[in-house]
Amino acid sequence: MIAAPRIVITTGEPAGIGPDLIVKLAQLPWQAALMVIGDPDLLMARARLLNLPFPAHLAIHPVPLRAPVTPGKLNPANAAYVLETLTIANKLCLEKQVQAMVTGTVHKSVMNAAGISFVGHTEWLAAATHSPLTVMLFVVDGGMKVALATTHLPLCKVPAAITPHLLEQTIMVLNNDLQRYFHLRAPHILVAGLNPHAGEEGCLGREELEIITPTLKKLQQRGLSLTGPLPADTLFLPAQLAEGDAVLAMYHDQALPVVKSHGLEHAVNMTLGLPYVRTSVDHGTALDLAGTGKASAASLTAAVKLALAVG
Repeated sequence: MIAAPRIVITTGEPAGIGPDLIVKLAQLPWQAALMVIGDPDLLMARARLLNLPFPAHLAIHPVPLRAPVTPGKLNPANAAYVLETLTIANKLCLEKQVQAMVTGTVHKSVMNAAGISFVGHTEWLAAATHSPLTVMLFVVDGGMKVALATTHLPLCKVPAAITPHLLEQTIMVLNNDLQRYFHLRAPHILVAGLNPHAGEEGCLGREELEIITPTLKKLQQRGLSLTGPLPADTLFLPAQLAEGDAVLAMYHDQALPVVKSHGLEHAVNMTLGLPYVRTSVDHGTALDLAGTGKASAASLTAAVKLALAVG
């Protein structure tokens, strides 16, 4: 018999909706072995709040909370718990004990309030795996794919971060992992400009002329299929998207409003450039919904399905 795929899932911020979503996820039938990294008492307590049965078949790698949890109320004391769940999940993936990692959402401010420098999962996993460059890719309903050249960066710092080296390395990771995970032999990538109207021939900014276009031409000469830089205000129209396999946006909020408006409940965040598959939900901790039963598990379900499909 062929063993069922093994997926490891972290609970994320314990005061948020992560535990709720895992309880809901476990109510569904899966042709996979799902292992949750977290506190069993936390999950059982949340199941009682949601009036759902706690699935006896759910495998749990126990990690104790550092302090009691009240849904919706952040506590910096539990930041170390969140970090430990990630550390264990990373270790299991590196040791190939599991096929992929699915992460619950974390609250960055409470992590930093506890003295833990944490910009985001993408950056933390890159450091933990000594990966030279990771790329954040959003997949909506298994179709639209949008990657970011820069991730959790203040907008005022984005132009200086868009360098030829960053663009070249980002596009190479995106191209290679589109081939590796999505079986696209020659991915066609649509590249957004940084400025309004893609700089309008330098009138609205020169990054397109001096950085983006020369980098794209260099990579095209190496055989990559690239179009751009394209004005972001029309890049996401259906007719334009149909021309490519994926989009590379220059910064977080150039892409995320479009991704979330196209399908917040079905969008998945995937980290490229890691030595293993990692997917995640495409929403926040939703503290106001924690323990209420109102949070949808659709994005977490989509994240597990994508991890199974590409892992």
